[in-house]
Amino acid sequence: MKIRVERDGLADAVAWVARSLPSRPPVPVLGGVLLDAGGESGSDADSLTVSGFDYEVSATVGVPSTIADGGRTLVSGRLLADITKALPAQPVDIAVEGARVSITCGNARFSLPTMPVEDYPELPSQPELAGEVAGEAFAQAVAQVAVAAGKDDTLPMLTGMRVEITGSTLTLVATDRFRLAMREFNWQPTEGITDSAVLVPARTLADAAKSLGSAGTTVQIGLAGGDGLLGLSGSGKFTTTRLLDAEFPPYRQLLPSDHSSRAILHVPALTEAIKRVSLVAERGTQVRLEFGDGSLRLAAGGDDEGSAEEELPVDYEGEPVTIAFNPTYLADGLGALHAERAELTFTTPNRPALIKPADDNGDVVPGYLYLLMPVRLPG
Repeated sequence: MKIRVERDGLADAVAWVARSLPSRPPVPVLGGVLLDAGGESGSDADSLTVSGFDYEVSATVGVPSTIADGGRTLVSGRLLADITKALPAQPVDIAVEGARVSITCGNARFSLPTMPVEDYPELPSQPELAGEVAGEAFAQAVAQVAVAAGKDDTLPMLTGMRVEITGSTLTLVATDRFRLAMREFNWQPTEGITDSAVLVPARTLADAAKSLGSAGTTVQIGLAGGDGLLGLSGSGKFTTTRLLDAEFPPYRQLLPSDHSSRAILHVPALTEAIKRVSLVAERGTQVRLEFGDGSLRLAAGGDDEGSAEEELPVDYEGEPVTIAFNPTYLADGLGALHAERAELTFTTPNRPALIKPADDNGDVVPGYLYLLMPVRLPG
């Protein structure tokens, strides 16, 4: 293999592929990046295909290049990403010389050992197209929901994000048992696609959506239920992830159908107040919200570890009540709204509360909700 490629395009492609590689691959080849110049992957005659695959996640992107000799080679992904990022802004020449690959850019030259291409797994095909959505909207929706996903790998059903297809509506849901986030939005399904639901690793989906969902782009979503794959593509990048084989909790029965207390909150002011007051909350245990007539008093801590309180004006309907939350979970929910105002509703201090974005008039903006379990007050 002997090719020339622009430095910026190569660095971006390698960085994007390498980010999905495992930090500690079970076998060395799974930490490699496959460079294919007109080889068996079916790359174009004037394109270098950069790929990575660890049996869970695949990533593939093409880079315009000048190919003198086609071929394929496999090198360490992390090392190649570090090198291409540090190269000067000049064309890059890549050539395979025996069991090594040389990378020359300006006066810089690197020689890396290659890994056996024949031991590399076959890259999965992109699943059948299910539909498409505006990239920026998709990235924002996934980020809003991923905030509530669990991080305990011993409970895989809680580390996933449920993706539901219902006609022209796409619903994303995640929960870690203490909170739940749900986002509904419109998309363009492919004709003939039936309603379905799959469970996708939330962290993987969030990373992919963020990298694919730039302004003005379209993200294509593919599903292959039989193969257990979800595929995403956009801006010339392709990625697949294996679905989770786990049962997501029946979440809709958790959503409160009524409320006895309702507050319209100013998100920036409340977020800053939570940060200040929770400084004395031991290990972020709880911050208390005391609602009264036109005021909200935040309090945390006690006599032993210090205490803090702050008062804010609030539009509140209901009897005076005190409800407590984990301050980190509460701040996460407020941050995910992407709104200046929020509606907080609940029934009692021991039952789930709902947070939804609101407009300047205090009316709820449909599409997103964040359910949060209160922390039980002492006594």
